[in-house]
Amino acid sequence: MTTEHTRLQETKEGKAHWRYIGPYLTDRQWGTVREDYSPYGNAWEFVSHDMARSKAYRWGEEGIAGISDDQQRLCFALAFWNGHDPILKERLFGLTGNEGNHAEDVKEHYYYLDSTPTHSYMKMLYKYPQAAFPYAWLVDENRRRSKQDPEFELIDTGVFDENRYFDIFIEYAKVNTHDILIQVTAHNRGSEDAPLHILPQVWFRNTWAWGYNAYRPSLNAGDDGSVDIHHRDMGTFTLYAGQQPTFLFCDNETNSRRLYGVPGTSPYPKDAINDYLVQGNKQAPNPTHTGTKAAAHYPVTVPAGQSVTVKLRLAKPGLIAPFDQFDAVFRQRAHEADEFYRNLQQDIPSEDARRVQRQAFAGMLWSKQFYYFDIPQWLNGDPAQPAPPPERKHGRNNAWFHLNNADVISMPDKWEYPWYAAWDLAFHCLPLALVDAEFAKHQLLLLTKEWYMHPNGQLPAYEWQFSDVNPPVHAWATWRVYKIDQKQNGGQGDVRFLEEVYHKLLLNFTWWVNQKDKNGLNIFQGGFLGLDNIGVFDRSAELPTGGFIEQADGTSWMAMYSLNLMRIALELSKTNPTYQGIATKFFEHFLYIAGAMSNVGNQGINLWDDEDEFFYDVLHTPNNERIKLKVRSMVGLIPLFAVEVLDDEILQAQPEFANRLRWFLENRPELASLVSRWQEPGKGERHLLSLLRGHRMKKLLKRMLDETEFLSAYGIRALSRYHHDHPYEFWANGNKFTVTYQPGESDSGLFGGNSNWRGPIWFPVNYLLIESLQRFHHYYGDDFKVEYPTGSGQYATLNEIAQALANRLAGIFLTSEDGRRPVFGHNEKLQNDPHFRDYLWFYEYFHGDNGRGVGASHQTGWTGLIAKLIHPRRTQAIPQEVPVNGSAKATQPVLS
Repeated sequence: MTTEHTRLQETKEGKAHWRYIGPYLTDRQWGTVREDYSPYGNAWEFVSHDMARSKAYRWGEEGIAGISDDQQRLCFALAFWNGHDPILKERLFGLTGNEGNHAEDVKEHYYYLDSTPTHSYMKMLYKYPQAAFPYAWLVDENRRRSKQDPEFELIDTGVFDENRYFDIFIEYAKVNTHDILIQVTAHNRGSEDAPLHILPQVWFRNTWAWGYNAYRPSLNAGDDGSVDIHHRDMGTFTLYAGQQPTFLFCDNETNSRRLYGVPGTSPYPKDAINDYLVQGNKQAPNPTHTGTKAAAHYPVTVPAGQSVTVKLRLAKPGLIAPFDQFDAVFRQRAHEADEFYRNLQQDIPSEDARRVQRQAFAGMLWSKQFYYFDIPQWLNGDPAQPAPPPERKHGRNNAWFHLNNADVISMPDKWEYPWYAAWDLAFHCLPLALVDAEFAKHQLLLLTKEWYMHPNGQLPAYEWQFSDVNPPVHAWATWRVYKIDQKQNGGQGDVRFLEEVYHKLLLNFTWWVNQKDKNGLNIFQGGFLGLDNIGVFDRSAELPTGGFIEQADGTSWMAMYSLNLMRIALELSKTNPTYQGIATKFFEHFLYIAGAMSNVGNQGINLWDDEDEFFYDVLHTPNNERIKLKVRSMVGLIPLFAVEVLDDEILQAQPEFANRLRWFLENRPELASLVSRWQEPGKGERHLLSLLRGHRMKKLLKRMLDETEFLSAYGIRALSRYHHDHPYEFWANGNKFTVTYQPGESDSGLFGGNSNWRGPIWFPVNYLLIESLQRFHHYYGDDFKVEYPTGSGQYATLNEIAQALANRLAGIFLTSEDGRRPVFGHNEKLQNDPHFRDYLWFYEYFHGDNGRGVGASHQTGWTGLIAKLIHPRRTQAIPQEVPVNGSAKATQPVLS
């Protein structure tokens, strides 16, 4: 057991709260729904980036490389000034959803490089230009560009040319749970000496200005070059600062005069440090050296090609020599982080693969955020603040009056998506479970709590609209995390966790059945289901044709959900036989859905198209006409996800379940015929439950593994490339609706326009396809082979294909034979510069033809699944890849 494993065990047993302080600040609080008190939900404009330095936030705090306690009372982050910028660099800059040509977009270069699960050691890199940051240029140029144009990025402005920038590494090392060392090292990559102001900042989240609790904590200058920190709930701390900086104090209060033209509550508001440094207003900070926000000011000159380091320590007061063992402790914590990951990665021989996985874990762990949002208070307004406009009572999230969140939660991306998303979070939990299963379990439990889950059983989607419907993957993630945790604990599963989540999922399943099966025929809708613009229409809005869509994906997700709940019930029945009956119920649910998808019972519904041999959505018009929407998309591959294999010993151990299954199958032969080879035991006396008989599965795989359709050199595309030359067109009321293959950024504004499911590669659905192929292989064995790639004349087992797909996904990040990483696209500086090429971004999705990163650049959320794909259990040797599209250069590297 490594030292870090010991910390995790101490935390689990309640002996030490190692997660008390962590990277829980968001990267962006401005422009969020939480801070929006406008009449009609104009979140991006209500608190803008320009306003952010002057406005005290209501619900949370932001900062560069920020940390806080787990209730975000005390905050710490870094600020910088290069002597040229028009504002202090206190927060990461980016474009709003209305400014970017592909919606919101962070315009900074920062990287999460390392973190242990308890945050005993953390490391981040921020690249800061030495010239003035091109704020206006980035806004103007992106606003000028159309959706058909590429995004204009910070690196495109030339601010990193001739290496005229600082590489600023921010590191944290914990002495104990309430004592943390902070080291900031600024490297001048340029050829000339350059000035830099380093400003570590400490402050309290404003909890006193809203009319509930007038208590105000305090920061005061100490006698020995430190800041004394007093909070009645947290006790006392001291921020010790080495090298004798100047301390600047103000209050975390809104500058009402600047923003609204009226006097504020403090003469030394939130932006006083900015005004002191950038505007030269020496009277801006509090001369009495007290307040609720403070900065240690280090004005330095960094020699060309060299570095400058500053050191701080946030700890309990009374330390006589706070920096005596500083370097030794830092080395020890870094060594312990290496030890932890060396233990985890011992079967991964490639240094590059280990690097990719470790940075993916770092991104996952840095992307934790204290998320605070109380809907009743948000809708009603605060006693000490102006009343919100009445329109808000009938607007966004008004049906979620029960919701009151105040927890550390895994975020998709703390800048572009600084709010939890239900189906994103489910995928986050798998890689998180590899390093911290307790945290992963806590996350899955959290969303089922009464103060998250709606009383009607719906899980909250995300703060832009909690009532949107995400795919029901919570049960799948719960089962997978349970099994990962069970293996780590020598076969001992956390049944209490499994059962607690399960009971809430029963409510959620009932909500789906009651709300999304419009006609009670086991054909489900659900709306856009997180796939944004994948369909002909906006599936969450009223259709231009009227009627509704019978969704192949919604129905398949529910079939998968049924099998997930059945499998969990069988596990729980090992200790409580009552669950055998519940397992039977979900087995029956699955069969009824399978029957409905295949038109059993002559209901006039068949989502399978015999001519194209593919699954499609069906438009059900007001005059009862059904029209198949023949878009070859991921929607038609999702039926592959609904697969489960039952070993014969499971049935022997659950006799009531087994007997009920036999009775049902004997008495409903029309449904029994849909279950792939139920009457014919497979390899090792296993039984297969799937929406697909072998014939249909082969037909789907034939399309999926065709390089002219779904199969890319880098994974499975969300839309077939067939639609590049054959756009799908649908006419309604004189208007033409078109779906074309778009391998990169979206060309429409649907769902904000910042994501695209019409061609790119998305990790979550690719991961589920890989798992499904492995489960099919578990049943069919090595004798069952399909052509891979389609048309190549070569055949492989389903397990070999699953491993090959994982290999293609990993190839997005790994260096190929020519030393390039596809994720960087054609950017030569990113590909070749030694100060860029090994620092990775884990994008939201990836270009369907070349693997370039697209969408949110720091979406380590579900793209963090790469850490699971590179895990030793996923890196056995695989057959030599067939060159993609006949090009040897497109062949992906083997992981082991």
